[in-house]
Amino acid sequence: MTAVPDPLEALAARLAPLSHGPERRLVALVGPPGAGKSHVADRLAQAIPKAAILQMDGFHIDDTLLAARGDLPRKGAPHTFDLDGLAFILDRLAADDGRDILIPVFDRARELSRAAAREIPASARLVIVEGNYLLLDRPGWRNLTPRFALSIMLQVPDSVIRARLTARWSHLPADEARAKLEANDLPNAQLVTTASLSADIVIPNG
Repeated sequence: MTAVPDPLEALAARLAPLSHGPERRLVALVGPPGAGKSHVADRLAQAIPKAAILQMDGFHIDDTLLAARGDLPRKGAPHTFDLDGLAFILDRLAADDGRDILIPVFDRARELSRAAAREIPASARLVIVEGNYLLLDRPGWRNLTPRFALSIMLQVPDSVIRARLTARWSHLPADEARAKLEANDLPNAQLVTTASLSADIVIPNG
């Protein structure tokens, strides 16, 4: 029986040359909530020497501030992220000044971002930046695009997205889980699918 090619192995082989040479490169890995971005980013980083990961989720605005603004029910929508903070870190990474860079990480169990929770070493030549809205064709967000040497979109059927997000909130009471899914996660997923700029590479992941 002929083995089925692993698309992530092929993708890693395509990205590997970007990790060679003196210049640091940033690659955008984009997909709707539940597309499997973190899993794919981890696979790529493990396969590519001198690769590191920056997660857009680390730039979630804190729940306290979102609640004060009345935005907590829409946590995960574009306006609930620190876009300026993300852009600043991207520019620091691109500057490649020989220093290690501390980055925030989103703690899903606590639903909050932890500052300076991970380090991208100066030796990293390829940074995989993963997030929902890195290609969003909206003011501010579209300005991120020139920072990326390459962009990848994970393409996942709507039914798979729904199933994965339903499982994500299965620990909550049914009404609360349904509200998160129908009033927030699925509209956010639809926005990524319909309002993103074209990616250089599209990878099925469902």
